[in-house]
Amino acid sequence: MAINTHDHPVATVATAHQPPWYLRDVYTYLGAFGVLTTIYMGLRVYQGAFAVTTGLDSTLPEYETYWMRLFYLELAAITATMAGIWGYLWTTRDRNLDTLEPKEEIRRYFTLTMWISVYTFAVYWAGSYFAEQDNSWHQVVLRDTPFTANHIVEFYFNFPLYIILGGSAWLYARTRLPLYAREISLPLTLAVFGPFMIFVSVGFNEWGHTFWFREEFFAAPIHWGFVVGVWFALGVGGILLQQVARITELLDRIEDAP
Repeated sequence: MAINTHDHPVATVATAHQPPWYLRDVYTYLGAFGVLTTIYMGLRVYQGAFAVTTGLDSTLPEYETYWMRLFYLELAAITATMAGIWGYLWTTRDRNLDTLEPKEEIRRYFTLTMWISVYTFAVYWAGSYFAEQDNSWHQVVLRDTPFTANHIVEFYFNFPLYIILGGSAWLYARTRLPLYAREISLPLTLAVFGPFMIFVSVGFNEWGHTFWFREEFFAAPIHWGFVVGVWFALGVGGILLQQVARITELLDRIEDAP
């Protein structure tokens, strides 16, 4: 038996073969976490299997086989992912936000929250576990190239991946929510731009390690930019406050509607 859900603008008839709109969103949300976790765990297992045996000397043929090929595959995957997600968000943007129904706008705020939480999940993996591992690696292994076994995973895949996800959250908000389409949100922009600047700091960091000193110190001034970039992620709290204020207003409108 079908259940008609006319009260939701984008809802369709729920059947045994087609879950309600909110379940589809949840499935997509959990699926994103599952895909990211699989990718990160797979890369970590790959590092554990081949980093020490083939990743210590970039002049060996094995290094080209196991690490530079991975590097090229990562670049292709990152480029395709960025073009696919950003292209989709832009081409499917809502061109008539003035007529957006309150219930649909509220649903989109929950979707934006999902984007932000997936983005912060990726930032955590890249900036916490893999970055910590990279620092430990360079305390005991001499870096003979910027394309070390850790850098190929951390700097050329993990960092660009979370930048893509953060940009996707920003683009989603700008193209689908009136609150963010009318003007630039400072908290949203800072939450995306700050961690992006970590990627820029990486270039300066590697240049400094190449020409100034070889060993790693966690508290070295050359690493301070990483800390500042992470602090900008606190803008996520401001995003939530903006959303709560707007959702409260929308709920009042729904309640007052005849």
